[in-house]
This record gives sequence, C-alpha cells and structure tokens, in this order.
Amino acid sequence: MNSAQRIGTGDAVKLEVGFRQLVAAAEARIETVPVSDLLAEEQRQGRLLIDLRDIRELWREGTIPGSKHVPRGLLEFWIDPESPYFNKMFLEPVPVVFFCNKGWRSALATDVCRQMGRGKVAHLEGGFEAWVAAGGAVEKKEKR
Repeated sequence: MNSAQRIGTGDAVKLEVGFRQLVAAAEARIETVPVSDLLAEEQRQGRLLIDLRDIRELWREGTIPGSKHVPRGLLEFWIDPESPYFNKMFLEPVPVVFFCNKGWRSALATDVCRQMGRGKVAHLEGGFEAWVAAGGAVEKKEKR
C-alpha cells in the first residue's frame, strides 16, 4: 500500500513520508517497554502510565489499572509548565510510559516528549492491544 490517497476533487496527494515511517523513525530514537516488563504490578510501581487514547476508546475497552488519561491532542500542552493547560502530574520525577491502542500514537508522543526535554519517557510496545493479549488486567472506565 502506498501513501497516495484521494481527496477533494479526485486529485492524488502523494505523501513523502507516511505514518508507518514516522512511527519507525520515532521508535529508533525512543525507549520501548515490553508488555512483559509491566505485567507484574510491582513493575508498574514508580512509573506514571499515560493512556493517550480517545476517551471513547477507554469507555469501550477499559484501560490499564492505575493509568492516567491524557488526550493525545493535548499532551504537549499538558507537559509544558509554560502552557495554561499544564498538568502538575508531569512534575513527578518518575519514568513515564505512554500507551495507545497499537503503540503508534504512543511512539510519536514519546518522541515529542523526548524532543521537548522530558527525560525518562518510554512507550509500551504493542500498546493496549498487546497488554490485553498478554492477559494484562483491565480497569473499566465509566462515562462521567
């Protein structure tokens, strides 16, 4: 499959770099945490797990127990102390592990955080799907 797609009046748009290439490049620069490393609760202690998925995904599928939700579109604003949207949870000097459904969004998010200078960031290999497939516990997320 190539990166060309049809939009608007049928004009073909050719992307120079597709999302798979962006994810692969990010993964070459970041730390990846295997699901097996986080399956035991004691391995999750002392880490801030951040679920980047859309809230509807959390409502539908649940999340990793103890994780915090940060919408991917707001991440850069939530981690920057200069932003009016800054979230104090990012002041904690603990390693952060991002995850999404397949690990694509979390790889890109981890790379951005690394570029912003937030040390101790990684992403969960294979994302939430890999977590569930490995038998990881799932916490239901209720609609508010």
